[in-house]
Amino acid sequence: MREFWVASGHHLSRVTPEGRLAVTDELLLAWLARPEIVPPEDACAAERALHARLLAAPKAHVAPGEIAVLADRDARENWEHFLGFRDRLIAAGTIEGAYLGLIREGAQVAPIFLEQLVHLVMRNALDGVDDPFTLRAAELFWRPQRGFVREGGLVLVDEERIAALESEARASPLMAMLGPAPEEGFEVMTPENAWTYWSRSDAHAMALPFGGEPRARAGLGRAIAAFLRHLLGLETFVEPLVAADEPDLRWYVGLNAEGTAIGDALWRGTDGAAEQLVGLFRLQAEPGRFEPVMEGHPVYLFMGLARDNIVRLKPQNLIVGLPLRAGRSGQCRARG
Repeated sequence: MREFWVASGHHLSRVTPEGRLAVTDELLLAWLARPEIVPPEDACAAERALHARLLAAPKAHVAPGEIAVLADRDARENWEHFLGFRDRLIAAGTIEGAYLGLIREGAQVAPIFLEQLVHLVMRNALDGVDDPFTLRAAELFWRPQRGFVREGGLVLVDEERIAALESEARASPLMAMLGPAPEEGFEVMTPENAWTYWSRSDAHAMALPFGGEPRARAGLGRAIAAFLRHLLGLETFVEPLVAADEPDLRWYVGLNAEGTAIGDALWRGTDGAAEQLVGLFRLQAEPGRFEPVMEGHPVYLFMGLARDNIVRLKPQNLIVGLPLRAGRSGQCRARG
């Protein structure tokens, strides 16, 4: 089986009999090694001792008093956030259980930790998938993308990578003046070069031709279906559409904030945000899983491009936004 997304830490966990990722000491140690958690050189002795104790026993109980004695206020706040997150992971026992709990409770967690959970969830959900377009499209679940137009189609590049290239260009005025635009430095995925994704999946250096390559949009649809199957046990067929001509908006979900605004505008019959639409999907679920009012009807998924050309997905909207029989969280839009 081909390996990918090693940086997720998937190899530091183990798969439970139910197919979920166990919260292991090794996984917690990886988080304890993050630069946001490792005490800086000027940290107090108490913080260094706390970090060392957790390196020896990552699941050890930490009393509130151990945080209160830390000299630096920011350090106290950071450790409170991290330990609250860690304790949720330990209590849930699995990455998937912790993620679902956080989303359903609306708990506040640092974005970097939420992104790490999604990274792990998607790595597990897509284990064994052999289509590079699906894997590259799935990166949208936890890595913001910047859109630009190449040869008439929308191309998505990794925002963190392109920001780093822009920073390098600013450091060299000559390069900024004479060199190519940073986005031109990304190789666009094609059917011919897609095989190279396997050797550089952690580099996030391939651009996704989202507007011009049907495989890219179909790949995101398959990634969405895998996400829902893995977390909710929900079988779906997610079909990319080319245009939003008269969709049946009984129910819709925004894949990001802009997508929600587009759905709202279409429901109201206005076009205020329609020009930002860059992705439209029709989701059909297995019989018996949706509320009776939605039985046999599709859910539409909207993805929009922000005004700064960033696509930042909110996969949690899929968890709380679908009309599942078990609950009524979501947006119901029934005409007539």
